[in-house]
Amino acid sequence: MFYRKGRVLLAGDAAHIHHSVGGRGLNIGAQDAVNLGWKLAQVVKGISPESLLDTYSAERHPVAARVRRNTMAQIALLRRGEDGLKAARDIVAELLAMDEPRQRFGAMMSGLDVHYDLGKGHPLLGRRMPDLDLTIDGRPLRLFTLLHGARGLLLNFSKTGGLDIAPWADRIDRIYADCDGPWQLPAIGQVAAPGAVLVRPDGHVAWVGDQRQHELANALTRWFGPAAAWKADTGLVHFPT
Repeated sequence: MFYRKGRVLLAGDAAHIHHSVGGRGLNIGAQDAVNLGWKLAQVVKGISPESLLDTYSAERHPVAARVRRNTMAQIALLRRGEDGLKAARDIVAELLAMDEPRQRFGAMMSGLDVHYDLGKGHPLLGRRMPDLDLTIDGRPLRLFTLLHGARGLLLNFSKTGGLDIAPWADRIDRIYADCDGPWQLPAIGQVAAPGAVLVRPDGHVAWVGDQRQHELANALTRWFGPAAAWKADTGLVHFPT
């Protein structure tokens, strides 16, 4: 089970195969593709360095290893003829009759509990952004419709101030939006609504904050390449080498 060897990148069943129960292989394969696609495009276009592709294996390999472990446990519970296994199945069935365990297992089976290690901070960091009901310029809109362009998304929920992303404007959409909080996340429940979030094209949150521009610039550079420099005489941009 590996994801990259030199210029060879694997995704889906080419990297891992799982039991069909629960559709885990389908979920994890689709997530592989979404995680890799935008990163590969940025490297091919010269926007980001090749090191961005290292984050693909670093993020997806632990997810696949966890799914493999869970699949092995499921297969063990499906075996027949052993009293101990029947007792284990009965205990698991009792747990899944409870709200919290059922929600946790549901998030695990669907892949909605995937949490990439992007450092400490707000509970949203590294997790999949929920598909919130937003209000933008007085119009209702679902958040995921803003990701259809496969670009980064900076959502500013603050009423005052702004975050300067001009050097990344060709790669990032900045949206001022209103949204009622707190927000409900699979597996972890309610979280406080932040002032702003940076969402990657795969829907995972790369930065959570307020008006701390330096931390945002670091996140933008890490995930969307170095800042573009504007040429005042032509209005064109170039990327520093």
